[in-house]
Amino acid sequence: MRSVSLRLALSALLLAASAFAQQQFTVDKLVQFITSSIRQKMSDAEVAKYLGSVRMSERLDPRVVEELQGKGAGSKTVAALNRLAEISASLAAPPAPAAGAPKPKPIPPPSYEEQNRILADVRDYALNYSKTLPDFISLQVTRRYGDHNFKPGTEGSWSPLDRVAEKLSYFDQHEKYELISQNDNAMFGKTFENLDGAISRGEFGTVMQQIFDPASDGEFHWLRWGTLRGELCHVFSFVIDQPHSKSTIDYNHGEARANPGYHGLVYVPKGTTTITRITVVQDVAPSFPLQDVTQTIDYAWTDISGQQFLLPWKSVVMMRHDRLADRNEIEFRGYRKYSADTSIKFDDVDDAATADDKNNQEQPATAAPAAPVH
Repeated sequence: MRSVSLRLALSALLLAASAFAQQQFTVDKLVQFITSSIRQKMSDAEVAKYLGSVRMSERLDPRVVEELQGKGAGSKTVAALNRLAEISASLAAPPAPAAGAPKPKPIPPPSYEEQNRILADVRDYALNYSKTLPDFISLQVTRRYGDHNFKPGTEGSWSPLDRVAEKLSYFDQHEKYELISQNDNAMFGKTFENLDGAISRGEFGTVMQQIFDPASDGEFHWLRWGTLRGELCHVFSFVIDQPHSKSTIDYNHGEARANPGYHGLVYVPKGTTTITRITVVQDVAPSFPLQDVTQTIDYAWTDISGQQFLLPWKSVVMMRHDRLADRNEIEFRGYRKYSADTSIKFDDVDDAATADDKNNQEQPATAAPAAPVH
């Protein structure tokens, strides 16, 4: 009865929404609809499809879309909302809300001196990160998706390609990968070179090390505040130019190779010197076969033999060749202390992503811009 009731509730919500479809939406009514769809756990695809018939009577500010994404709006819904924001950009803004309780004041940015101090501490953390890690093994599951008609600037329409499981050993600050399976086919004794498609490496300190390495001569700016998984974070931007870059991109097993510069963001929880997210955008030349190459690495506290370590939890890698785009969603599971006879269970390869994924969207916090940090 519960599932029937839920379906009836969802149907009722869509019927109620269809009543609005005969008229234009105000921003307030749009927010009400999206909020209700999230609460009722409506299908992301259904909500996005419905939004395709909506017309705005007021300008939809992109910041409203960000707020709805932070509340749990799905990727397809967010893409549809962004389209509405673009289409309504020339319309009048919504009327100012009636006077009521004062809005909370924006969080002021740290002083220039404080930004430099935080950055220095974070650099020290990043450069020593690999040295703090124990020897361990874990299960790395990569779900690979493709979009054969990808349009840059959109969320994409992703179809599952395969699922790759690997045993990852981290010993003496070095990573070792052992291919286990591709879908239900055993791949023991083979390496990732035997696989077609996109493969990523470097989540365990390499990316972090290269960003903060003095030899990379990175330019850093304190950008803004952001809230990630419930934590208020300093968000630093960085740029590594091509002459100082150690990043490499390989296309089609060596058919083409690039050493581009790159830029991105680093998330540092307030009051700490640790890093919980890194985003990287590769600045590849227009002539290179791969374009729109991006990576996001999320770190989470993980228990290994009774001690807590901040380790990679999830990584998302995207890239495009012409209209063909690849998206890899990588999860790290089953961390255990390494020893010669350590075993690891591989019976959770088929498990879906953890429930924490829905809370992994950043919720921006407003703050005034600050001076660059060097």
